[in-house]
Amino acid sequence: MVFSCVISEEERGSYVEKFRQSLISERRSPRTIKEYCFLYGNFLKFIKKAPEECTKKDVEQFKFYLATEKSYSKASQYVSIQAVKAALKSLEIPIPSNLTPPRRSRKVPNFLSAKEAVAIMQSSSDNISSATIISLLLHSGMRVSELCNLKTDDINFDECSMVIRGGKGDKERIVLVPVDVIDRMKLYHNETIAKGCISDFFFVSRKRGRFDTSTIERIVRRSAQKAGIHRKITPHTLRHTFATNILRNGGDIRFIQTLLGHSSISTTEIYTHIDNDALREMFRKHGPKY
Repeated sequence: MVFSCVISEEERGSYVEKFRQSLISERRSPRTIKEYCFLYGNFLKFIKKAPEECTKKDVEQFKFYLATEKSYSKASQYVSIQAVKAALKSLEIPIPSNLTPPRRSRKVPNFLSAKEAVAIMQSSSDNISSATIISLLLHSGMRVSELCNLKTDDINFDECSMVIRGGKGDKERIVLVPVDVIDRMKLYHNETIAKGCISDFFFVSRKRGRFDTSTIERIVRRSAQKAGIHRKITPHTLRHTFATNILRNGGDIRFIQTLLGHSSISTTEIYTHIDNDALREMFRKHGPKY
């Protein structure tokens, strides 16, 4: 490698900052911006040269580095490559033909059984904040970032609905919830007002700031442990549970796509991999009979 090609840490930071501004102008989510900039910075640090001088050989070595030294899963390799491609595109730099991500394996989503869903709701019932969050995630299929960004003005308590703004891809959609969930939300809202926690955001911490994703993740994890569920449970597990439950109850895949805010039906199709009990029941009803 020629020494003149090596870029300084300051120059690398400048490239990352340009990419950050591009992502902001595209109205990407704060989480995506943070992750993509970190991954792009790792790429520049690895190739040790300006992105304009990136070669196919650099790409191959980087992909090998992700798979071996970093031991990234296919999913993580995919995101890393997508971040680099987005960065080069934003700088109008020709993308090397071999800068392609590996095919991601389609795993069966982690979700709760109906019995576990009831248990996790009951385990959080002694705390109005946790109970409202758990119940809303299970009955709406909202992403954790959407829940954190939910504003009181976007909730229609009379219609049992809410508008999700700034979702993935900056799309808006309507989410419906049962009456008992709305009643719980009203109770929570009245208590936050009584405590003087006034905010545009619906879920407000004791410090009067909106909840962040790590706080919601901690609430879900603790509720699951308290319910006796020992595997890893995240807010996204509750989103998977919502979709799987609707499918088991006969919901159409297009209907689920709309509720979850998926832009592609192929993303929603992962929920056709339902649990063994459901498969056995469907086979009992619809299996071959000679």
